[in-house]
Amino acid sequence: MLKQKSFPLSAVCTSVTCALLMANSASVFAETVFTDTARAETTIDSSSIRAEKSSFDDTEYRTSQMNFGGVGLMQMPTGRMAPEGEFNFSASFNNEYYFYNVSLQVMPWLETTIRYTQVQDLLYSGGADQDCSQNSFSGCTKYTDKGIDFKLRLIEEGYYLPEVSVGVRDFGGTGLFDGEFVAATKRFGPVDFTLGMAWGYMGTSGNFTNPLCKASDKYCERPSDYKGNGGSVDFERWFKGDAAIYGGFEYQTPYKPLTLKLEYDGNDYSQDFPVVRGGVDMTQHTPWNVGAVYRFTDWGSAKVSYERGDTLTLGFDLSTNFNEMYSVWRDTETAELRPSGVETVDDIDMAALASQLETIAGYEQAQILVDDNSIVVKGTQVKYRDRDIAVERGATVIANAVPSYIDTYKIIENDKSMELTETTVNAQAFKAAANNNYLNAQTRDASHTHELERKKSVIYHDGRERFDVSISPNLAQSFGSAENFYLYSLGLYTNASFWALNNVELSGSLYVNLVDNYDKFNYTVPSDGTDQTPRVRTLFRSYVDDPVRLDRLQLTWFEDYGSGVYTQAYGGYLESMFAGVGGEILYRPFNQNWAIGADMTAISQRDPESWFGTFDQEIQVNPDDSSRTYKVIDKGTTGFITGYYTPQWDFLSDTLLKVGVGKFLAGDIGTRVDFSKQFKSGVIAGAFVSLTDMTTEEYGEGSYTKGFYVSIPFDLVTVKPSSSRSGFTWLPITRDGGQVLNKQYNLFDQTDARSPWFQRPSSVK
Repeated sequence: MLKQKSFPLSAVCTSVTCALLMANSASVFAETVFTDTARAETTIDSSSIRAEKSSFDDTEYRTSQMNFGGVGLMQMPTGRMAPEGEFNFSASFNNEYYFYNVSLQVMPWLETTIRYTQVQDLLYSGGADQDCSQNSFSGCTKYTDKGIDFKLRLIEEGYYLPEVSVGVRDFGGTGLFDGEFVAATKRFGPVDFTLGMAWGYMGTSGNFTNPLCKASDKYCERPSDYKGNGGSVDFERWFKGDAAIYGGFEYQTPYKPLTLKLEYDGNDYSQDFPVVRGGVDMTQHTPWNVGAVYRFTDWGSAKVSYERGDTLTLGFDLSTNFNEMYSVWRDTETAELRPSGVETVDDIDMAALASQLETIAGYEQAQILVDDNSIVVKGTQVKYRDRDIAVERGATVIANAVPSYIDTYKIIENDKSMELTETTVNAQAFKAAANNNYLNAQTRDASHTHELERKKSVIYHDGRERFDVSISPNLAQSFGSAENFYLYSLGLYTNASFWALNNVELSGSLYVNLVDNYDKFNYTVPSDGTDQTPRVRTLFRSYVDDPVRLDRLQLTWFEDYGSGVYTQAYGGYLESMFAGVGGEILYRPFNQNWAIGADMTAISQRDPESWFGTFDQEIQVNPDDSSRTYKVIDKGTTGFITGYYTPQWDFLSDTLLKVGVGKFLAGDIGTRVDFSKQFKSGVIAGAFVSLTDMTTEEYGEGSYTKGFYVSIPFDLVTVKPSSSRSGFTWLPITRDGGQVLNKQYNLFDQTDARSPWFQRPSSVK
């Protein structure tokens, strides 16, 4: 249930298969994950130039999506921003292009868009006059371009000032649609006017002299080549070449579901990819485009437009807002405070108390200890992101079970045997608050969360389980690959773990494939001039042939040394493609906005022909062509020093920055930057990039590693409270440079309770 009638997230994931959020690319596939975070962008604070809102605001106005995704008219963007946290999946279709877009308003001043564009008249490979069925690699797959856009707000709309934004389309793409713009938008009653200037694809008509050309000759010409590898950010092209003035307006009709649009287009379509490469006729008969948007619900709309004087475009939008989503739970009833009826701690039914602590308060596998007049509970919180709820429920359960002379309840939260936080509850004060003995009584007034005191106590009950087995489904997907636009694999992970000692775990996972279309996936070893790069990820196809395969098998030793110092040591088959031994150390002060850690792992690449074997030679022969060889990692190392920081700045509120410096799997050295934003509901959206000493030629298609992800709390899509998450990762292309080890455990994630990020409670009112 959502605060406003926003489209349910679970329905988004089901109906459009989480759109591009779950997409990976070409050769490596996005997998469902259960934790992750981070990214970095340029920021502009407009607070200093805000003005009072216009009094013309007498008609409800909703932003709408353009064909390319993002707030705009039809072909052209506006200066307008959507509400913070708004997520849109949109699609538009005409004779030349099919656009599939995902847009997210990350900040009030930052809009981002991910786009797939299918060119209808062109194939990935082969000429238009060639029988595509004879193409052994990509067959009849239509050419698909991947693009990333962003828009920054410079000035927020005021009484006199318009909303002004600057943006870049196809940031770091192939150059098919790249362009830049500056747009100003002002609303007068039901009409939202836009005037803008565009360069590149959006300014092809050249109806206005580029003003920057007057300042410097270097802005007069714009390179017209298409970058086959894509991925590189070509700043040298920005704001160069022909410019065009564009504009238009949106009219909110008195009939609220209907909005009308009129647009003067800055593109004349003479340089579009189908025209240049395929000879397709895209003659622009008029620069005026007209369109309409019909909102059939608060979360969905249909749109139609007539463009270029001869082109009909149809589309739809689905939307929700991550700042407004909240859950409705069918939760276990809260225990009511009552006299315990026991005289001593020996009279306590410890097994029943541990069971209630798990079912009612969410403290799993609890240990119960007694220290004089204090009772201590140690457990892992698996139910509530809001620790106030967990502590209140847990303290009530304890109060109902222990004798009256127990004056202090201590709840120690742990994870993987590592103790993280301690909450002390004053029994007398808690009972007074629970019984409303004073005005504005709050049970949280009786509790205090602090650094661990680590006192010795007598164990009365140990609820830890040594052995655990679970089964979890997995859907791996890829969009936009050359072999087929949509590739997928559906299977089951069978997981098992055994605690040999209190802090030593033996764990393993088997993957059972149920169904896939990987028979269309023939990308094994690329023949693109990157032969000197070790194949640490582009051998993925070789690892997914067997329907049943060993995903991981490892021994892990966890240790916490107190004062925020935590370690893990691990060895075994660490992921589907690598084995090794290594360790990690993390320093994370209690309730601070920073942490620092380091990890190092000696690795050996697993042999895809064997469950337990690894490569013993660096040079391997291509099984499809014995004349070609490729490199693997028979023996190597990888590791990073990583800093974690949560900025306390208003314009970067609720964000996490992770920066790691070290050595990647292929031996390249560089840095990995991860930046993420958390919305009020707890949904996290982030981006990451790896920049290394590997050249773009050595890396190949994509130029460098980057990706995006969304992490969703389970309690938003289920009817039960949960502290767990599910994540969806999208990689435009996966190659071998800038790749990291997919470790089973990450200490920053495991110690989240010390300064919650992943388990922050929802702040949706």
